[in-house]
Amino acid sequence: MEGPFAVKVLSQDILHKSDAGAVILGVETPDALRSAIVTIAQRPAVRRARVDGFLIEEMCAAGREIAIGAVRDRQFGMMLMVGLGGIFIEVLKDVSFRLCPITRQDALAMLAELRSAPLLDGIRGERALDKNSIVELLLKLGGEGGVLSSLDAEIAELDLNPVIVRERGATVVDARFVLAEDTRPRSILKKRPLDDLPVLKRFAALFAPKTVAVLGASTSSTTLANTFIRRLKEFGYKGAIYPIHPKAQEVEGLPCYPSLAQTPEVIDYAYIAIGARSIPEALRKANGRLRFAQVISSGFGEVAEGTALQQTLVEEAHAGGCRVLGPNCLGMYSPRGGVTFPAGASTIVGSVGVISQSGGLGTDIIKRGRWRGLRFSGLVTVGNSADLGPVDLLEFYLEDPQTRVIGLYLEDVKDGRTFFDLLRASRGRKPVVILRGGRSRQGRAAAASHTGAMAGDDRVWESVAKQTGCVLVQTIDQFIGVLLALQFLEPHQHPTQRVVLFGNGGGTSVLATDSFAECGLDVAPFDNKTLARLEALSLPPGTSVTNPIDAPVATLQEDEGRVANKIFDIVYESASPDAVVMHINLAAFVGRGGGDPIDNLIQAAVRVQKTNPGRAHFAVVLRVDGSPELDERKRRYRELALGVGIPVYDELVEAAEALSAVQCIEHYRINAAQSI
Repeated sequence: MEGPFAVKVLSQDILHKSDAGAVILGVETPDALRSAIVTIAQRPAVRRARVDGFLIEEMCAAGREIAIGAVRDRQFGMMLMVGLGGIFIEVLKDVSFRLCPITRQDALAMLAELRSAPLLDGIRGERALDKNSIVELLLKLGGEGGVLSSLDAEIAELDLNPVIVRERGATVVDARFVLAEDTRPRSILKKRPLDDLPVLKRFAALFAPKTVAVLGASTSSTTLANTFIRRLKEFGYKGAIYPIHPKAQEVEGLPCYPSLAQTPEVIDYAYIAIGARSIPEALRKANGRLRFAQVISSGFGEVAEGTALQQTLVEEAHAGGCRVLGPNCLGMYSPRGGVTFPAGASTIVGSVGVISQSGGLGTDIIKRGRWRGLRFSGLVTVGNSADLGPVDLLEFYLEDPQTRVIGLYLEDVKDGRTFFDLLRASRGRKPVVILRGGRSRQGRAAAASHTGAMAGDDRVWESVAKQTGCVLVQTIDQFIGVLLALQFLEPHQHPTQRVVLFGNGGGTSVLATDSFAECGLDVAPFDNKTLARLEALSLPPGTSVTNPIDAPVATLQEDEGRVANKIFDIVYESASPDAVVMHINLAAFVGRGGGDPIDNLIQAAVRVQKTNPGRAHFAVVLRVDGSPELDERKRRYRELALGVGIPVYDELVEAAEALSAVQCIEHYRINAAQSI
């Protein structure tokens, strides 16, 4: 061996040797080696530890340090990480994660998204490093058939740190594997009721039930179950409703039956709101005459003392031949089946399918979504997801021909791997939007590796989004706004980039331009040819046509708003935008005379879309000052635009966020097609 050497302690008690001062580099002579060992042995962390010995290694040729690691996420399985070493990973946390197994495209994307990536390409006279060797190492670890796949049960975490990358090749200088404590094979899932049916047939009875049973309705008071029966009737449910009551002859004008096994017909869907401890027996005694039970009652796994009862609930339900939604939820909304749990829900059958782990938030999504223009193929609240959960319903929505867009409010995906595999296999065929609760929860505080310390909850979901093309949002307003865009706008075969803004309000346009830029969209000035054609219209003074097109009230009122037809024709023919956003400040028209041009402005948008199908996404922003008069007018204009397939937003930043989500899906679909 030839120097220089690296000297480090060997101890099972010291995981991070550098942090403990237990590594000395660049040692040249035997005397220096002895001195290094003595120095390390005197470090406080080393003196407290059990020392097995000291490792002396020949140092490899100089290069750029990178770190590669992996850690097991409790929901999704192994995650792979890469980042440049030293300050970039220790201080700046400049790392990229992907769930395993990764593809070559994933590996390249991981390197590309590092802020320090330019260092690999060579800067200030440095030569480019061998990125392909990093990609190959990532694939050998985390690719299909790689180390992490073949030893999946045995490894909990690993760190390759540092890996020295040079102009040609890379050398792993240090590696540490943390073995899994439990390597027993996973238990085989028992066959459950309905499992042998294809997914569409399996859930047909849930989303379009011909018979509904209700447990918990009272003859003397108004319970949740009574309210549910009334809402079924009001909503126009056309099937049979069977109240289940041990003693009563009639509830809510309907004949009662003592148990689920004694109804005249097999029950497709049961709404259950009785005491928690009575439910498992009631489901077991259904004796194969019930398909789906939605347990509204609480007192199960959401509290520590109810954990065992929840397990019993599922076991007894399966023994009785049915599947369980919930417990601890609010119900289901299916316009196609005539079923609703909230009042005032739309009866229109739409194309947006939603899964919510919160009943209350599910109600908000239905009610607020209705006024915003969402039309649902279904919304199911799943609560504790003791049996059926987000994964099962996602599988249905992905196959359901009525559903074009899928939205999920999630707090905890128990079977994250299947969830991920379903999304990845669909290759973005249907847009998926995810609003996630609990984003601020701390990650693994006691992680044994650098990788584990940095792999917080957000990192996992960011990886899911990048690898499956789903869109992550942070608020319910964003959730509804993005679903609204995807309900109406068909993603292009090229990424949306160039946006034209047209409307009144100069300052608003300037702020909007910033918002669109922050969302990765360009509101760029028109070229000279387009400018010349717009200027030739000789619009009223104060009009700016550079993009944004800032049109004062007088301009928008010209020819009762029909001037927009001429503007849109030029924009579509000459500027070839990917998206057009028309924004109107309704308050600016109050007391200005000249008629109300809004109807004609919206009709201009409809006409240009019909004459240029599929060329540009179109959205409308209607801004008001909060007065009741303008709110009512805004509602009418919103319905007009929604009726012709144009999404409507309250502010320009919301339109920017929605178009950015559409762009995200377009990017993913293009990359997915190229990787086939």
